[in-house]
Amino acid sequence: MKTSNKQKHSISRRSFLAATGLAIGMPAIIPSRVLAAEGKPGANDRLVIAHIGVGGMGGYHLNDMKRFVDSGEVSIAAVCDADENRLAAAVEKAGPGAIPYRDYRYILERDDIDAVVIGTPDHWHAVQMVHAAETGKHVYVEKPACCTIDEGTAMMRAAKDNKIAVQVGSQGRSEPEAYLAHRYLENGVIGHVDRVDCFHYESPTDENPVPDSDPPPELDWDLWLGPMRWRPYNQRYCHGTFRWIMESGGGQIRDRGAHVMSCAMWWMNADGTWPVTIEATGTPPKKGLWDSAVTINVTYTFKDPDWILTWNQPGNPVPKEERGPDEPEITRPGYGAVYHGDKDTFHHWGGDGGTWAERKCREWEPPPGAKDVFKSPGHKEDWFNGIRTGSKTIMNIDAAVGVSDLCNLGNLSYMLGRKLTWDGANRRIVDDEAANRMLGRPQRHPYHL
Repeated sequence: MKTSNKQKHSISRRSFLAATGLAIGMPAIIPSRVLAAEGKPGANDRLVIAHIGVGGMGGYHLNDMKRFVDSGEVSIAAVCDADENRLAAAVEKAGPGAIPYRDYRYILERDDIDAVVIGTPDHWHAVQMVHAAETGKHVYVEKPACCTIDEGTAMMRAAKDNKIAVQVGSQGRSEPEAYLAHRYLENGVIGHVDRVDCFHYESPTDENPVPDSDPPPELDWDLWLGPMRWRPYNQRYCHGTFRWIMESGGGQIRDRGAHVMSCAMWWMNADGTWPVTIEATGTPPKKGLWDSAVTINVTYTFKDPDWILTWNQPGNPVPKEERGPDEPEITRPGYGAVYHGDKDTFHHWGGDGGTWAERKCREWEPPPGAKDVFKSPGHKEDWFNGIRTGSKTIMNIDAAVGVSDLCNLGNLSYMLGRKLTWDGANRRIVDDEAANRMLGRPQRHPYHL
């Protein structure tokens, strides 16, 4: 891979590591003269990757990427976070080649970096993905893809215009039992499916509000807020708890909904389609800063083909099922979906990194002539294939924006208290200009699309 002045604008690695008590490592980029070891590619064949946002799922992705570093497929050139404690931990995990940055924009200036993994809070996803695309970098971005309809439009355009491979972190599509579920439904074992009911438990409430305060010294609060409107720091905003703020997280429907409804759209062969109407009801929290819906029920009506998708929070969770004698016992999460066919029903739990199909699906043996479906080699492996071959990823940005639209339109119907008619082709709400004004929102300079 070509090199650049990679030290420019970075936090000085020597001073950073000295301040955090970490050992000084090796050069940041493996020289191209290094020859391939037996069974491993040489440095020029490796993907050079940077991680932007290294707490929570971002930390998981950094740990997971090490298996590709060990196999010689990847080198990690940089890590980035607005929290210096998280950044210090990430430097240690990433290894001696990784340079720490507080501001992702300096990473994007580096022409030796091929791709970025974005694990920042939801309100950053669209801006960082679009900016990375504009510099020609491939992107793995956590779900949900976006917080608004307009952000999703910008993301799809950026990926297309810059011809990059994007994988969005609704990894349930790549799970082994997701493949079994898709194959089971595709072969019509339960007949024609005309309804899918998703179930999930309620969003939490802030029962112990605290006053605003100064941010902790390790956190760059202005940078953490990024494109959102400025507001004073409060412990209830981050980390993790951003999920329960409508502006930054959107509640359970935009979190787990981006997993469970992703599986539904994939298994129903509905990518590239959209509901014609969205109708939601719900209840808000009674106190505290968290403002996402505590309960919310949404009905999405699709046409040509006709089917109904519902999000039910809470819904009717499917009880635990005992595993077979040769299967490991697992703890199933309290969310998933039930598929209603004209012959039978099928249910699964999870829809993310834990996707579990019911026993009759797991034990089903395809008869001669049965249809097969795409089987992901793994969510990151599928992304690497997209980078190297140009093939469409299993959770490409168009599909992911379609799922985010479901989450965002469900929240919008709930906030407005009325049914919405959706023109998916033009990405507009029909005959409702007040609602159309809420398809986007202002973004703070300089952290904007």
